[in-house]
Amino acid sequence: MARRARPSDTAHMAGSLTMDRVRSDVEVLARAGLDVTTFVAEVEESVGRAVPHVAACMCTVDPATRLLTSTYKFGDLYGNDSRDLEWGLIEYSGTDPTAFSAMFAARRDSLGMVIETADAVESSPRMEQLIVPHYDYADEVRLIARQGDLAWGGMALFRGEGDTPFSDAEITFLASLSEAYAVGLRVGLLTRCSGSLEECPPAPHADAGPAVAIFDAEDRVVQVSVGATQLLAEMTSRENSADASGTLAALVAGARRFQDGTSDVLPRGRVRLPSGRWLVLHASPLSSVDGRRGDVVITMEEARPPEIVPLVVAAFGLTERERDVTRLVLQGSDTKEIAAVLHLSRYTVQDHLKAVFDKADVRSRRELVSRVYFDQYAPRLGSEVAPSGWFAATGD
Repeated sequence: MARRARPSDTAHMAGSLTMDRVRSDVEVLARAGLDVTTFVAEVEESVGRAVPHVAACMCTVDPATRLLTSTYKFGDLYGNDSRDLEWGLIEYSGTDPTAFSAMFAARRDSLGMVIETADAVESSPRMEQLIVPHYDYADEVRLIARQGDLAWGGMALFRGEGDTPFSDAEITFLASLSEAYAVGLRVGLLTRCSGSLEECPPAPHADAGPAVAIFDAEDRVVQVSVGATQLLAEMTSRENSADASGTLAALVAGARRFQDGTSDVLPRGRVRLPSGRWLVLHASPLSSVDGRRGDVVITMEEARPPEIVPLVVAAFGLTERERDVTRLVLQGSDTKEIAAVLHLSRYTVQDHLKAVFDKADVRSRRELVSRVYFDQYAPRLGSEVAPSGWFAATGD
């Protein structure tokens, strides 16, 4: 990838007209039905016309837990030695008010580190321990992909020593992209596996049970179970995607915070594989009988429909009432039953159904059910049911 023009040369060239055009481009891309990999690449290129930068990192998060689920790197970061594990441990340590989760909690959609810290960027653990010494970046601007009360991802742009710091105007402009960026990420999550099902990667051996990886107190993977290596390999197979260590680090950091009492929630998240299948990842701290602490176990298992349906429904962008109607449709209720449960007229239920069909890009209840469950069931049709109650692997 060619090196970009220095922001010090181009930062003042992006006027309001360019920003308006880029904003329009991002809004169009958000509704183009692109997969996440293609969408973030197009957005990064477009945003670069209005906010020049030497490197970028785009990410998705589980909207329910805000756990990092994928990362994509551009510019100087593309192909760079990965320090995702270090980044994740710092990002999810709970000590940095400029972390993505802290920004969301404070309802801040964007911020620039030079302006935020009054030019003392080393006051941020992330900047001091990682960004400045290892990448030689002097400023970072962050954007939350937010729609309503849900966060779907984030964006970080970087400038180096000698480059013009990100301005108030650029930070404000990025904030104006927050909702469109969120829409594109949630739409991309619903994009099915490209090509035929036969071309998708083989399913993990579900009948082997959950796979686990154990991290020691020095953040090293010291043990893995049967199936863990295959799942980790599939998690890292996306073109231009960072390896899975960022997601794993987020889980490790969350588990340690739980053990230390700084968090009362064990970390978990839902990750979509390139094949279209979903994994549920969760972590828990371990303690030995002799009192030694610090090890963390990460469990990876193929998600069951009840775990994924809420995420898929949220990705449709439905209103609260439309979600209620969809839930009852998925339970097999007819219009009369839905009307009785929700205390609505049949005509109102039909109106909600029409809106749901439009947002889910389907034409009937049957298609809606298929759309929601497609990624879980379609790749496994014809398989036998394992003792676990899930589809058994078909074998090689």
